[in-house]
Amino acid sequence: MIKANTFYLPGSEPFPNFFSCRLRSFRISAMAPPVLALALPSETGRVLSIQSHTVQGYVGNKSAVFALQLLGYDVDPINSVQFSNHTGYPTFKGQVLNGDQLWDLIEGLEANDLLYYTHLLTGYIGSVSFLNTVLKVVDKLRAINPGLTYVCDPVMGDEGKLYVPQELVSVYREKVVPVASMLTPNQFEAELLTGIRIVSEQDGREACNRLHAAGPPKVVITSMNMNGNLILIGSHRKEKALPPEQFKIAIPKIPAYFTRYPDNLEKAAELAVSSLQALLVRTLNDYRRAGYDCQSSSLEIRLIQSQDDIRNPEAKYKAERYS
Repeated sequence: MIKANTFYLPGSEPFPNFFSCRLRSFRISAMAPPVLALALPSETGRVLSIQSHTVQGYVGNKSAVFALQLLGYDVDPINSVQFSNHTGYPTFKGQVLNGDQLWDLIEGLEANDLLYYTHLLTGYIGSVSFLNTVLKVVDKLRAINPGLTYVCDPVMGDEGKLYVPQELVSVYREKVVPVASMLTPNQFEAELLTGIRIVSEQDGREACNRLHAAGPPKVVITSMNMNGNLILIGSHRKEKALPPEQFKIAIPKIPAYFTRYPDNLEKAAELAVSSLQALLVRTLNDYRRAGYDCQSSSLEIRLIQSQDDIRNPEAKYKAERYS
C-alpha cells in the first residue's frame, strides 16, 4: 500500500501577529542573530516532523523533510528511530528515541524560544510511552500556537498485519484521534481506529464519518483495495452541522512494494497522488534499467531524482466527488 500524505500538508490560519511580539522577548545577545525561520516565516509554515529515519534509503523523515522543503515549508525533524537502513533488509542496526529523550529536545527548543510551529507531523511511533510524550508535545505546541495543525499518520500496520505493539491501537483511538487536525490511515489502520470492516467504498466513507465524530475535520484513507483496485478516499468536514465533502481518487497499481492548498483537500490529494505515482514509476523504471527484478524485494524510492514531480506535479489523477 502507499501513503500519499507525505508530500502535501493542509494549511493552517495565516500567521498571527505572534512574531512581532515574540521577537521582542527573544533572549538574543550581540553574538546571537535572530532565527530567520521565526523572524521571516515562510508563507507555507513551519513544521515539526516526528518520524523515523534511515541512513540509507528514504522513509519517514528522510523522505518527508526533503519533499516539504521543496514545497516551501521550514521543517525541523525529530527522528523517532535512527536505523542503518529500513527493516525490509536482512538486518538493520540503530537507535530508538524514548519519550524522555523526546521531551529533552522539546525543552531545549522551548528554552531558546524556538517552539513556535504551524504544523506538527507524526509518523511511525513504536511504543506507548513515546506516543504519550507526543501527546504532551501536542499540548505544549498548542499552548504556544492554538492554531497548530496536527497531521497524524497513524502508522500501525498494513494488509492485516500490525507493525507496532497491540496496546498502541487503543492509545491512537482514544487519545490521538481526538486531538488530530487530519488523519491519514491506510485501509487496515482505518479499520483498527473505527472498528469498521472496510469491504466497500461506502464502508470507507462511513469510517471517515466515524473518525470525524471523534475529532479530526480532515481524513484521508490513503489506500483501499477494492476488488483488486486501489482507491483513496478523502473526507473534509468543514462545519460540524453539515455532512462532510467526500471524494475518491483511483490509483493505478504498480507491481512492486515501496516502503499546499489549505482549504482544498481534493486538490491537495490530487497533487499528492500524482507526484507520488510519478516518483514510484521513475523508481520502477530505474530498477528495470539496472536489470533488477522489481517484484523480488522492497525498493528504495528515487526521491532526489523526482524533485520536479514533487515541486510541480502534473495532476493526472482527479478526485471524483461523492453525491
